[in-house]
Amino acid sequence: MTKQDFLKETIQHIDMKQYNVVELVESMERMAFQARNLARAAKYYDMMLADKDCAVILTLAGSLISAGLKQVIIDMVENNMVDAIVSTGANIVDQDFFEALGFKHYIGTQFVDDAVLRELHIDRIYDTYIDEDDLRICDEVTAKIFNALPPKPYSSRELLIEFGKYLAANHPTANSIISSCYRKGVPIFVPAFSDCSAGFGIVHHQWNNPDAHVSIDSGKDFLELTRVKIENPVTGIFMVGGGVPKNFTQDIVVAAEVLGYEDVSMHKYAVQLTVADERDGALSGSTLKEASSWGKVDTAYEQMVFGEATVTFPLIAGYAYHKKNWVGRRGRNFNAMLATKHKVEEAAH
Repeated sequence: MTKQDFLKETIQHIDMKQYNVVELVESMERMAFQARNLARAAKYYDMMLADKDCAVILTLAGSLISAGLKQVIIDMVENNMVDAIVSTGANIVDQDFFEALGFKHYIGTQFVDDAVLRELHIDRIYDTYIDEDDLRICDEVTAKIFNALPPKPYSSRELLIEFGKYLAANHPTANSIISSCYRKGVPIFVPAFSDCSAGFGIVHHQWNNPDAHVSIDSGKDFLELTRVKIENPVTGIFMVGGGVPKNFTQDIVVAAEVLGYEDVSMHKYAVQLTVADERDGALSGSTLKEASSWGKVDTAYEQMVFGEATVTFPLIAGYAYHKKNWVGRRGRNFNAMLATKHKVEEAAH
């Protein structure tokens, strides 16, 4: 079999705007188990949007864009349903930026000889295929972006703004999370930014520029996201998956306290979609009630949904979209706020 035999049918991104799921989700309130939990989570996310003081932080972990969820996130950004994103690098760079460059993810199967795929330069994510040769081009483009920047430390948010500029100049019609966030001023934080195509790009960049190069300042990431909390005390977090994005976002409450903001409030609203188990003590499955013991999440409006995100995420986001409490909600443009803060501090020094 040839590569073309495997890479035939592309993943299609679900469009939540086409399906009014409000009645379906509300009917789940009278069911049990995860159906009832999902209905409650949908209401809490809608409450975040109805609360005009609330800044919504979306966290993304797991292979979501490759699975067909890109359009859901783009529509959330475009309709002011999210104010900041914290994500793994794979979702933002290897998948969203990758597709913005014109590449695709393909429908495959888990019942396949992976040794054959390796010989053909095909990477597999469960039942989805990616052309490894295309990914290498994505790596090279990230290195090109780094090579064009002044050599100094950057937060991942600042670097992803440069990715947005690159797409605006070279792929202006790209349907992309990075592009939408760039236009709307929605910051994207990737705390483990080296753990993706950008990592290969920065390795290449630093190897070839050993004396003066771009570096990633993870401390600046943490400080910038903490500023978002300080500037907008009422916050809600919508967590898809767990991992580093979940903990990074929960921790900004504690970080604000460390900086002297003792009266900072815990995240008022919190929803998490996960398939992880809480019993191993790992963060991805740890409950939001547990996070309250750390002073991170209030327990008044928190809900765990133990279900896989390709099913649960479009239902909850679609419910909130069709309830329309986002209509008239202002875009906060935290990118502009953070840029202003940096300029003021630089002037002071």
